[in-house]
Amino acid sequence: MPEGHTIHRLAEEHTRRFAGRPVALSSPQGRFADAAKLLDGAELVGAEAHGKHLFLEFPGERWIHVHLGIAGIFRFEDFPAGEGPGPVVGVVRLRMVGEESWADLRGPNTCELITRAQKDRLHARLGPDPLRPDADPDDAWRPISRSSKSIAELLMDQKVLAGVGNVYRAEALFRAGLDPHCEGRHVTRETWDAIWADLVALMAEGVRLNRIDTVRPEHTPEAMGRPPRQDDHGGEVYVYRRTGMPCHVCESEVRTQELVGRNLFWCPTCQPPADRRTAGGDRTNQQAPATV
Repeated sequence: MPEGHTIHRLAEEHTRRFAGRPVALSSPQGRFADAAKLLDGAELVGAEAHGKHLFLEFPGERWIHVHLGIAGIFRFEDFPAGEGPGPVVGVVRLRMVGEESWADLRGPNTCELITRAQKDRLHARLGPDPLRPDADPDDAWRPISRSSKSIAELLMDQKVLAGVGNVYRAEALFRAGLDPHCEGRHVTRETWDAIWADLVALMAEGVRLNRIDTVRPEHTPEAMGRPPRQDDHGGEVYVYRRTGMPCHVCESEVRTQELVGRNLFWCPTCQPPADRRTAGGDRTNQQAPATV
């Protein structure tokens, strides 16, 4: 499932290609046909993201709400020279056509037309998104600081923190030197502030580069003289999907286990079991969070 930086990139791409101009909407698959007909020819006012949710705004306080889920994907294409949009390929839930390009949506978990009230209720159910300027880290800290659930589970709960998926969860905890099994209520405020600032920086870099890179300069392949990571997720990481491989920092074997239906990755040396009184992890791993 795409993480939050991908959805923010989609919002930026829709804004760049279509905002402020009329767009033609259709639903070749048919499942969004009524709403597409209602909005066809209207101006796209703008686009925004909150966590893993994309909102495309149209006049009259109407939004197309999209959640890609596991299989959903948006594809953008420019018109061939002197031509219009290409033929529909595959099962397309929504096609948006602008002046010079088009976008096809396939396989989303959700594609629906919603009102202002419905959109407000959806935002209210989500935790703060590190990529949104209106996000308040205190809104996540309150439930974390009271919870007996592990910090690893809490970071993946979209009601607590929106947009963070399995990669950012594993990598942010490693960079904080924090045991992923530590209960939320035993995490210090200092550690939470550092994790939040790190996520803000890492996810913004993910939007810019369209990939997740989390290793610091001294741990890049060039700096360490190691081969680059070979993985369909791309990007250089510390622990995500590196089970049994040596940690880039201490060379201990990276571990994994299933936690609430998802694989959890961590280094047992760099992220030792935290003292419940000062659950800030191994402070030797922590640096200024903006150092991506």
